[in-house]
Amino acid sequence: MGEKMMYDTIFARSFSRSDQKKLGYGAFLGCLLIALSFCLVFRPYSGDPLPLRVDSVPKPMKLVCNSEERSDFCVINGGDIRIDAKSSTVFIYASSPENSSRVIRPYTRKEDAYAMSTVREWSVKPVVDSNMIPQCNQNHSVPAVLFSLGGYSGNNYHDFTDIIIPLYSTARLFDGQVKFLVTNRNQWWVKKFQILLHKLSNYEVIDIDNEESIHCFTSVIVGLKRSPRELSIDYPSKSPYSIKDFRKFLRSAYSLNKATAVKLEGDMDGNRRRPRLLIVSRNRTRAFTNTEEIAWMARSLSYEVVVAEANSRNVQRFGEMVNSCDVMMGVHGAGLTNMVFLPENAILIQIMPFGGVDWAARAAFGEPSKDMNIRYLEYKIKKEESSLIQQYPPEHEVLNNPSSVWKQGWLAFKAVYLEKQDVNLDVNRFRHTLLKALKLLHE
Repeated sequence: MGEKMMYDTIFARSFSRSDQKKLGYGAFLGCLLIALSFCLVFRPYSGDPLPLRVDSVPKPMKLVCNSEERSDFCVINGGDIRIDAKSSTVFIYASSPENSSRVIRPYTRKEDAYAMSTVREWSVKPVVDSNMIPQCNQNHSVPAVLFSLGGYSGNNYHDFTDIIIPLYSTARLFDGQVKFLVTNRNQWWVKKFQILLHKLSNYEVIDIDNEESIHCFTSVIVGLKRSPRELSIDYPSKSPYSIKDFRKFLRSAYSLNKATAVKLEGDMDGNRRRPRLLIVSRNRTRAFTNTEEIAWMARSLSYEVVVAEANSRNVQRFGEMVNSCDVMMGVHGAGLTNMVFLPENAILIQIMPFGGVDWAARAAFGEPSKDMNIRYLEYKIKKEESSLIQQYPPEHEVLNNPSSVWKQGWLAFKAVYLEKQDVNLDVNRFRHTLLKALKLLHE
């Protein structure tokens, strides 16, 4: 009691009556604010406790799947996406059961049953009940693109038309902020194209087939977008990038210095620099049997001649060689795919084997060259220039009726006209084609 009176006396001496009232009001308001703060802080915990995992309540998403002529692909945005390699499933949270599951083989040649048989199947599965979604082990802050290295990967032509160009068309818009999830991975393929992969993505490729973890994203593309045409991009209807943009991308990735083919003026004697001709040789099938004779004739027309076989492993080195040339020639085959490295306004000369492969050859290289700003010439060999005349009697249907072989099926046709045939070019006849190329370089 005495202590209380002493405290009151000291309090009264220190403050006036009006000050005491103000302090009393302040103390009251302070207590009120503290009580209110406690209510606001602890109210959320008055019911059931919140789960500790951030990813335990998935967010809704937008799923759009497309079935096009050459490929199927799904674009998933703004949601909770979890990829489980063990079950080959892309789980996505869906706010309603309207989106049905889809099965995709993420390779861009879906019309080819043989190619697709080697491609792993993936399910894209919307799930309404979040408890049915496996828990995340690895969270990623950038989008992902899932695609296959199955099919015909390993063939240079299919590497570009089925994988590299579609991957560029699909992933370029992310400007490197994207991760590649590869199924049916071939380590040597990844190594072969590592420069391009690193140019498109700032991250290491993930071999998704062998992942034990559940990888989680908020945006994923399953499959690749691809033009129905070979070595092409559907610009501007379906892509903001063109095949010309792709060629600029290649020159940048591999530091290729030559942007435009030489432009000749006057006669060849007055030109300081001779046009450079690359003869793409082949050692197995559809090989030139008189390469030296062809090179000698080309040099007589003032070409600087380079003879080389397409390097299937060192893309950089062969790309540099192709880019240094103004004209490239070769028999129809995967080696001509390297025309993508030619400078602008360069010339591609495709030698057509005997047997009627013209339509396929033009679709593979003739048509694509137009959009690449490459001038295209072709030379169709005669029966007398084919090594088949040494393998079959003059009256045989292989020499006189190739369509009858075609009716036996693609494998039978391929076995004869693409795998058994070499070319002995008639240099006097072919000379006119090289002269036409010189004329184009003057334009």
